[in-house]
Amino acid sequence: MGPGEIDSLRVIVDDQTRLAIAAILVGMMFTVALALRLEDFDAVRRQPVRILGGVAAQLLGLPLLTLGLILILNPPASIALGMFVVAACPGGNVSNLLTHFARGNTAYSVSLTAISSVSAAVATPVSILFWASVYAPTDALVGRLDIDPVPFIVQTVGLLAIPLAAGMAVTARWPRTAARIRRVLMPLSLGGIAILIVVGAAQNWHIITAAGALVIPIVVIHNAAAFGLGSAWGRTLRLDAAHRRSLTFEVGIQNSGLGLLILLSQFDGIGGAAAITGMWSLWHLIAGTGLVGLFRGLDWLKLGSGEKTAP
Repeated sequence: MGPGEIDSLRVIVDDQTRLAIAAILVGMMFTVALALRLEDFDAVRRQPVRILGGVAAQLLGLPLLTLGLILILNPPASIALGMFVVAACPGGNVSNLLTHFARGNTAYSVSLTAISSVSAAVATPVSILFWASVYAPTDALVGRLDIDPVPFIVQTVGLLAIPLAAGMAVTARWPRTAARIRRVLMPLSLGGIAILIVVGAAQNWHIITAAGALVIPIVVIHNAAAFGLGSAWGRTLRLDAAHRRSLTFEVGIQNSGLGLLILLSQFDGIGGAAAITGMWSLWHLIAGTGLVGLFRGLDWLKLGSGEKTAP
């Protein structure tokens, strides 16, 4: 299948599905906010270089890296758009879990996730439109979709910011209640996204089969480069090994489920972009788990070496 044909593919989304997508998106952001505490943001005052440097890796470094990969790989416009959407998404709570298992600095990971999640309410829609406009093929594609920037930003900010603010308000006022609600809503949100992906894949199998051979290698390369960026950026900031591991996961694990929902609700369900974000949602979990194993293996080797050389 040629680039023009991939760009013309569309995910089938009816009005009922669009309403369900909006509900899942609102529920996801509300659930994320229930885990955010004011103490998570206090690290900016105590460790400004580490925190702001880490946030810069996500908000600026990853989109720049993505643009560089697109210029090298020269993918179809819809695939490039999906890559920009993934790069514009915040880190997810999965990064905190993987950081913990990999013996990284979990507190640092939580602070970065909190800041990127809050900033995503405005930064994600603005970043998507900005980076898509920088690359001529995606700029032309967005133009053909007839997306008006102002309504897109206003609608997306509303869908993200209102539930985010509501969730943080509940957490600040009733922290125990927020924790109980989150235990219920988290599996419901994840289950909603999983059902959406399964049903969407069944209804749009032709897109998967048509774009899969092109999408999978690009997702693997893009995700590996994101992990590498996080590690390299950590060395530039002179972080210790535990903090570097945290930043590696924070940049390499993106809330691509959010990106998929935005594409389906705001970008006419363009097939190539949806295929990228959907595949990323699966692959970054596989790659992240493998990276945890690598880090634990390195720790084991260092420990064994230390035991052998100890007097």
